Amino acid sequence: MSQSITLGQQAEQLACDYLIHHDLTLLTRNYHCRRGEIDLIMQDGETLVFVEVRYRKSAAFGSALESVNYKKQQKIIVTAEHYISQQSSIFEQYRFDVIAIDSNLDLNDIVWVKEAFHLN
Repeated sequence: MSQSITLGQQAEQLACDYLIHHDLTLLTRNYHCRRGEIDLIMQDGETLVFVEVRYRKSAAFGSALESVNYKKQQKIIVTAEHYISQQSSIFEQYRFDVIAIDSNLDLNDIVWVKEAFHLN
């Protein structure tokens, strides 16, 4: 397994632990469909939360947060719509959050952006 995959998995686990610590409940990890993937699907009270986790060891090509561009957002939205259509969901509220981790894999490096973007 390559080091970058391992770092990505570590970042995703750190993000998951961070969100659980902030009272969210993990429902699904790494949801895949033909159009894309969602890193974490969580519950925050009555809200279904789709979480994109981005990690950057270096800001040479932009920050982790900046890497969630419009194209990436659209892929996440389409994947979320697929997830919703496949579930007999009790959720009426949805949210798209981003967990950005720059530099070290440390809790102090986490930036949590709630409602980072919205459905079309």
